[in-house]
Amino acid sequence: MFGRIMGAALVCLAALTPAAEAETGWDAVLAEAEGQTVYWHAWGGDPKINAFIAWVGEQARARHGFMLEQVKLADTTEAVARVLAEKQAGRTEGGAVDLIWINGENFAAMKAQGLLSEPFAESLPNWTHVDVAGKPAVVTDFTEPTGGLESPWAMAQLVFEHDSARLPAPPRTLAQLLAWIEVNPGRFTFPQPPDYLGTTFLKQVLYGVIEDPGLLQKPVDPATYETVTAPLWTWLDRAEPYLWREGRAYPANEPALGQLFADGEIAISFAFNPGRASAAIAAGELPETVRTFTLEGGTIGNASFVAIPFNAAHAAGAKVIANLLLDPEVQARAQDPAVLGFQTVLDVAALPEPDRARFAALDLGPATLAPDELGPALLEPHASWMERIAEDWVRRYGTAQ
Repeated sequence: MFGRIMGAALVCLAALTPAAEAETGWDAVLAEAEGQTVYWHAWGGDPKINAFIAWVGEQARARHGFMLEQVKLADTTEAVARVLAEKQAGRTEGGAVDLIWINGENFAAMKAQGLLSEPFAESLPNWTHVDVAGKPAVVTDFTEPTGGLESPWAMAQLVFEHDSARLPAPPRTLAQLLAWIEVNPGRFTFPQPPDYLGTTFLKQVLYGVIEDPGLLQKPVDPATYETVTAPLWTWLDRAEPYLWREGRAYPANEPALGQLFADGEIAISFAFNPGRASAAIAAGELPETVRTFTLEGGTIGNASFVAIPFNAAHAAGAKVIANLLLDPEVQARAQDPAVLGFQTVLDVAALPEPDRARFAALDLGPATLAPDELGPALLEPHASWMERIAEDWVRRYGTAQ
């Protein structure tokens, strides 16, 4: 009898162990995070994003009893270089970087050089809300499987912006855009590569002129690179003399590009955030007649992630921030055009009713395209393409700056 009772008890214990271990494990993470100060190294070029990160920090303090400090970066490579320098110096713990806003070539570089922590993303309690099936970019970063080494927190897709009162029928193909640029000199530009958004525009053009777009999902082949990219440089050679300031100067980044659009210096702008224009309208920065559009055939889409370095001093707090960023309340706030207008990484339809209601209550604004109006989200090319075409652009056009 005793044996049967003990056997039954062991069966019950075995059945409960995984959940109990998961709960106990996360409780231990929360306990370790309490009192920490997490240093999140994140691009600091947009006041709205900075304000959102500050709000996330307020939530971390109120809910979990620890601090979040944003280390504002001009470029993510600054944080990557710091972690690499620490590894080369033998600093295997107590690192200065706890969390990085990252994707693309920076993630690929950190993964290849062993600069990231052990996989953590899929063990976060809020991971169950992530729409892995519907948004495969949340687990594939520029063709690189994330393997749980980074956690998504925002979806993005390239959209173009125009004032419908002044330009009611914007160009919808790259050929039409080039023709429009040539007859509207000075009214279009893009951020100066290697800026992230500027290089994304180059990749978008390459997508539209390359004979086999499937090549972009593979690493650059040096043997065929010149031939494959020749149509890109032909397109840019034609456009450059008709760009803003005749292509002799370029805005530094997305906010600078947006300011040119707001000031009326250019007539077409673009952003990686489909809700940016609505957010700017809500803030009184753009007229209410501004609308967004995408190109026929689709525009590049991806996800933003956070990653934890291998030697983070406050890895527990960094995991809690990553989990907090996946909280439906936080995701809904990020999607609010009055805040950021970012697209959610969550499967909203599968959320509990109170959380679905948060998203349903959002007024996405007059300029935000509905999901079925965005068109196809083109997969990000392999990170090597971004690096190579940015270098080539600087070599070809950057010396004129």
